[in-house]
Amino acid sequence: QVHVVESGGGLVQSGKSLLLSCVASGSIFGINAAGWYRQAPGKQRELVAGINRSDGTNYADSVKGRFTISRDDTKKMVYLQMNNLKPEDTAVYYCKARILGNEYWGQGTQVTVSS
Repeated sequence: QVHVVESGGGLVQSGKSLLLSCVASGSIFGINAAGWYRQAPGKQRELVAGINRSDGTNYADSVKGRFTISRDDTKKMVYLQMNNLKPEDTAVYYCKARILGNEYWGQGTQVTVSS
């Protein structure tokens, strides 16, 4: 049974940084691709950043230049470095990991940015 767990969320002031982490456990196989998504109250879940097996990355326009997605295959972890946070970044952040063609979601971690 694969489990994906996010951590690193919290309450920060505008302009500060947070590092989100995501670990996939329960599989002997590594993460092929992963993405960080977020869902704000009353809004649909949206892709924030993705990384593929070749370490190619893509970002939502709203976070380009501020957020960086990365991975550590030896630890089966994916990270989201978030800099210069803005109140509009407030949301629950979810990690999705693809392992052998199957996709697994974490439970999410809350990020709240105060002005």
